[in-house]
Amino acid sequence: MNLIKCEKLEKSMVELQFSIDAEAFKAEVAKVFKTEGKKYTVQGFRKGKAPRSLIEKVYGADVFTYDAINNLFPAEYEAAVAAAGVEAVGRPEVTVDSASEQDGVTLTVKVAVKPEVKIGAYAGLNVDKVVHTVKESEIEDELKRVQERAAREMTREGAAQNGDIVDIDFEGFQDGVAFDGGKAEHYKLTLGSGSFIPGFEDQVVGHSAGEEFDINVTFPTEYSEPLAGKDATFKIKLHEVKYKELPALDDELAKDCSEYDTLEEFKESIRKSKQEQLDKQDDLAVENALVDQVVEGMEAEIPQAMYDTRMDEMVNDFAYRVEQQGLSLDNYLKYMGQTLEQFRASFMPQAEKQVKIRLALEAVANAENIAASDEDVDAEIKRIADQYKMEEDKVRGLVNMDELKKDLAVNKAIDFVKSHANVTEKAPEADEETPAAE
Repeated sequence: MNLIKCEKLEKSMVELQFSIDAEAFKAEVAKVFKTEGKKYTVQGFRKGKAPRSLIEKVYGADVFTYDAINNLFPAEYEAAVAAAGVEAVGRPEVTVDSASEQDGVTLTVKVAVKPEVKIGAYAGLNVDKVVHTVKESEIEDELKRVQERAAREMTREGAAQNGDIVDIDFEGFQDGVAFDGGKAEHYKLTLGSGSFIPGFEDQVVGHSAGEEFDINVTFPTEYSEPLAGKDATFKIKLHEVKYKELPALDDELAKDCSEYDTLEEFKESIRKSKQEQLDKQDDLAVENALVDQVVEGMEAEIPQAMYDTRMDEMVNDFAYRVEQQGLSLDNYLKYMGQTLEQFRASFMPQAEKQVKIRLALEAVANAENIAASDEDVDAEIKRIADQYKMEEDKVRGLVNMDELKKDLAVNKAIDFVKSHANVTEKAPEADEETPAAE
């Protein structure tokens, strides 16, 4: 490969012109003829037995040319990109300028490349850190959830009450005709949960096990057709009514539901765990605010190809996750009433943000000569191996080490920005809610 020119174009595009030497091209054409020549028929010769000169005369002089160029292109293009000192981020647009066995091949390629980034301020940034503390009500709510999980279901004698769990058969009718999807047997329904349409659960309250009765409801106008806004009658058979008997909130509950001997120790462990979650979220909020400032101060002509690549990665990742749940992406999109193009486009804002963050932090890493050390790599390999319960050597064989080092350098760049920031701690506003733990 001989790089002839590298010309920068607008919007982080470059035009590369390079050549493939005649000897390599000639050898590749001969190789293509040897494998592909058998497919061509020439009058007077058995299929696969015609000489190359006659095949080229009948089918065109370049009949084997483009296959040869396609075979050589990946390695030659990669060498040209490396020689030009650019990082391609999109699919190349290729033009064959000339091709002959005497002179070789000359190609012109237009491709999007990673942009030059001008970074603004990234050290000495100012940020407020809202420091949250665990409220007593949050601990009480968690203890209630523990009680709920440890509760026993008891049979209620008499009329069902809100909060009870009923076992019912039901069938829905509209103008005396049963409608699709309105029938179930031995359905477990918690009264007061709001699981069914308004009025349904309220009318079960007050009835006892063994009763059969009708319920009259009106479907909400926002309900799906053809039931939206329509009146309906449900025939109900109530098999069983149960209620939850909550255990006492005492030391025995702590022993049964935790590793602690007393309720106070259990409460303190809940407080500690929730505070750790809040601390992490507060730190993450600071990190996000600082990164946003770094991105705002960045200047770069980012090619659409970078956003396209990230969107494709997001779509593929989503497809993999739904497939793990036994659903294809095509069927998911049908259920959601979306085309693949619409679904892909929905990732654009997220893709744009992630690409900008990555470029900004890479620029910080370059400016500060931040790189991943061997110790950083070893620690990350161990973390991945522990997470997925794999051998470290196997992880090393699966992971792209160059990309891993880049990721680690970006993480260290975030740490650099945080460690050089002016962080002012402050209490939450009076009406601010405590962030939910993730």
